[in-house]
Amino acid sequence: MPMFEEKPLIGMVHLKPLPGSYHYNDNFDDIIDFAIKEAKKLEEAGFDAVMIENFGDAPFKKEVDKITIASMAVIAKAIKEEVSLPLGINVLRNDAIGAYSIAYVVKADFIRVNVLSGVAFTDQGIIEGNAHELAKLRKLLPSKVKVFADVHVKHAYHFMDFETSLLDTVERGLADAVIISGERTGKEVDIKNLKLAKELVDVPVIVGSGINYSNLKILWNYADGFIIGTWLKKDGNVKNEIDINRAKNIVNLANELKICQF
Repeated sequence: MPMFEEKPLIGMVHLKPLPGSYHYNDNFDDIIDFAIKEAKKLEEAGFDAVMIENFGDAPFKKEVDKITIASMAVIAKAIKEEVSLPLGINVLRNDAIGAYSIAYVVKADFIRVNVLSGVAFTDQGIIEGNAHELAKLRKLLPSKVKVFADVHVKHAYHFMDFETSLLDTVERGLADAVIISGERTGKEVDIKNLKLAKELVDVPVIVGSGINYSNLKILWNYADGFIIGTWLKKDGNVKNEIDINRAKNIVNLANELKICQF
C-alpha cells in the first residue's frame, strides 16, 4: 500500500444520516461540519488515513439514491480541503460504482467494497458481487483509486467458504487489498482467517472490525493494516463521536509496535 506508511491505521468517520435517509434531520451543514471535525481528530491523533461511510443511513439499500452520492461527494471534498490524510470512501450497503465515482471526482485514494465477488445473504436481501461493473468503470476512468474488498463481509452469511471467497476476490475480482472482519460492527476478527489470508494472497490484508487497544498487539503480525472505528468512540460506543485520547493512545501503541518489529 504505497500511499500509506507501513501497517497503516485507517480511522473511520461514521457520517450522520444523510439527505434522503430515514433519520435525516434536515441540516446538511451540520453533517459536513461534524465529518470534518471527526476527520481532524484522526489527523491530530496521527492516523495514517481516514475513511467515510454513510453509517447513519440505516436501513441501507444495495445501491444508494443519487442524493446520497451527491451528499457524500460534497462531504468528501470538504474533508479533502481541510485534512491532509489519504481518504477512503465506503458507500453502504454495496454501491461500488457510487464509491468509485465519488473517489474519482474528489481525488480520494481508495474505496471499500463490501461484496466485490461472490454472493452474500444480508438484511438487504441477496447481494451479488459487482467486480465486472467496477472493472469496466476503472477502465473507462483510470485513476490512482485502490479497491479494498471485504471477504465474508460482516452482517452477512456467505454461500462460498472463506478460502474460495478470498481467492476469488483477488484473482477474479481484482481487489487491490482484502479486508477481513468479524461478524458484526465492532466484533473481533477470526485470527485463523487473517493467517490464511496472509498465506494465500499477495495483496495487503487489512483488519476491518473489532480492533481495540488490547488486541492490536496480538493482531499486529497477522495483518498489513487496520481499520478502526467503534473503539475510537467515547466509551467505545459506535454512536458517539471520536474520543481524541483513545485515538492518540492507539496511535502511540502502533508506533511502539512499529519500532519493536525492527
